[in-house]
Amino acid sequence: MPLFPPTRPPEKGLDPGSGSRVDNGSVDQKPYLRSGELAALAGISPDTLRHYERMKLLATPRRSAANYRLYPREALDRVRLIRRALAVGFSLPELAKILKVRDAGGAPCRQVKRLLEEKLLTMDEQIGDLVAMRKHLRTVLADWDERITRTSNGKPARLLETLVVPAYRSNPRKLKGKII
Repeated sequence: MPLFPPTRPPEKGLDPGSGSRVDNGSVDQKPYLRSGELAALAGISPDTLRHYERMKLLATPRRSAANYRLYPREALDRVRLIRRALAVGFSLPELAKILKVRDAGGAPCRQVKRLLEEKLLTMDEQIGDLVAMRKHLRTVLADWDERITRTSNGKPARLLETLVVPAYRSNPRKLKGKII
């Protein structure tokens, strides 16, 4: 028995190489992208791009003769960076401050690291709260099972009246003057 199966002739399909219909190189031909093009490439809406511009996350783009926004190609990398940062919990105002420092030639690395540490700490606390709530709800359900068993058919068991929300963090963490 052969170690490798016999090879088959290549199947006909799209050619993914350069110059093919899949990659026609049109993205690299223009030095600027209109907002709709940039938005489509980044997977967001043109409204979101305008919002990023208002928040100073993106530089104000130049305008065409027809007054279309024309973003430099690097704007796509910037939007992708913003989207990744948002996905892990950074807020738009936080990003605006960080990118302002960065764009001015600064290195906000320590600030970025501190913010992410705070986000991780908050997430850990939220997970702890969720685990405690799950445990509490299991106890409540067990109590409700007993109440329903003891309650005659057609009579109210008054389950909601028995609900008590437990206090989770007895020592809430304080961040920037706010109790969390």
